[in-house]
Parts: sequence; C-alpha cells; structure tokens
Amino acid sequence: MRNRYGYWIFTGLAVLWLAPSGVVDAMRLPAVVAILARLGYPAYLAVILGVCKLLGVAAILYPRTRLLREWAYAGITFNLLGAFISHLVVHDPVLIAMTPLLVLVLVAASYQLRPDDFKLRATA
Repeated sequence: MRNRYGYWIFTGLAVLWLAPSGVVDAMRLPAVVAILARLGYPAYLAVILGVCKLLGVAAILYPRTRLLREWAYAGITFNLLGAFISHLVVHDPVLIAMTPLLVLVLVAASYQLRPDDFKLRATA
C-alpha cells in the first residue's frame, strides 16, 4: 500500500510539471521559443514536445495502457536527458541544466513505484 501512495505522489508531482510545460510548449509561447533558439533548436519543436508531453501524461494516468505507459516513460526520459545535455552544451548555469534531472527523478520514482497492475506482464 505504501508503494501505491508513493507512486501517486511522485506521479502527481511529475504530472504537475509535465502537463503545464506541455501546454506552454504546444502554445509556442515566446519564452519557450527563446529557450529553444538558445539551445539551437527550431521553434516548431516546441509544438512537437508539447503534444508529446501531454500524450505522455495521458498514457501514464490512464490505467489500461500498460505498453503505451512504458513508451511514455521512455519518451519522457529521452526528453529530459536531451534537455539536460542541451543545457550543458550551451553552458547554461548548473541550476538550469539540473532542472530536467530533478524532474527525471520524479519520473523515475513514479516508474519504479508503479503498481503491479500498471506493469507489463511477461509473455510466455
């Protein structure tokens, strides 16, 4: 039971970051476009990332999407690691560069604590 509470706490915290940032990205707000430009990415990438974050949140929260949930966790992990590396490459301050890793800790805890009925089952 403790794992289930931990799962929902970490999942809730991750969703509280992913959902709003997905909306802001999808709307291509000027601040998002400026960050992407600083990192060397085109503005249209914001829409792709935003939509993918929102779909990932939906896949993680919907209880009947075991395989899709695994892909969502993987996609979010790639996104956050890519953001971390991108910030390092352009020599952003350490606190800015570390932010994606802090969110990744939430996502990893959510993944590790997910209930058995949310996990993929091995096929024989």
